[in-house]
Amino acid sequence: MFGLTPLETEALRLSLLVSGWAVAGSLPLGLACAWLLARRDFPGKTVVDGLIHLPLVLPPVVVGYALLVTFGRRGVIGGWLYDWFGITVAFTWKGAAIASAVIAFPLLVRAIRLSLEGVDRGLEQAARTLGCGPVRTFFTVTLPLVMPGVITGVILAFARSLSEFGATITFVSNIPGETQTLPIALYALTQVPGGDEAALRLCVISVVVAFAALTVSELLSRRVQARLRA
Repeated sequence: MFGLTPLETEALRLSLLVSGWAVAGSLPLGLACAWLLARRDFPGKTVVDGLIHLPLVLPPVVVGYALLVTFGRRGVIGGWLYDWFGITVAFTWKGAAIASAVIAFPLLVRAIRLSLEGVDRGLEQAARTLGCGPVRTFFTVTLPLVMPGVITGVILAFARSLSEFGATITFVSNIPGETQTLPIALYALTQVPGGDEAALRLCVISVVVAFAALTVSELLSRRVQARLRA
């Protein structure tokens, strides 16, 4: 009952791999975008903000199709990657990571941005007065203060990546051992006779993993906040 079948093990492994790379790859850009939106006013800021949050309101299938057109072998970026480097993104786990990253990116940026907007700017100005440059001030003052928001954004993005289905199946299809993550494997089982029990097991696994991720996020945020108050 509690032992994982080969299908469950492979789907869980792929889900963790895809979600991990999705978050790791998007975190630097997410920090940069959050800082830009929180600390700078520039022409077109509303448009940039809207584009970042667009995946939240678009149907995931639309996002997946846009990625397929862009990163497919005949796409603008995908064709260039294949012709020059022999790299194929569509219909691979790398494509699944890209799809998950795009869908989860707005959650990551928003959590970090809200944390940045709550930082006392006077602390940063004091560090600059003491001779710290902008980069050093960010890494030694700003980043530690917004770390709870960063952790929250990372875990939310990770959990959202674990549950991603629409964009992923449109962009990379359902390939066992390559792109069949937990949601896609669950969907596949609901389409075959007698797959209800296996689908239920995958549903339970998904709930447990997502709940564990959210619990870890809460514990880490509390620990960081306790250190900041000390």
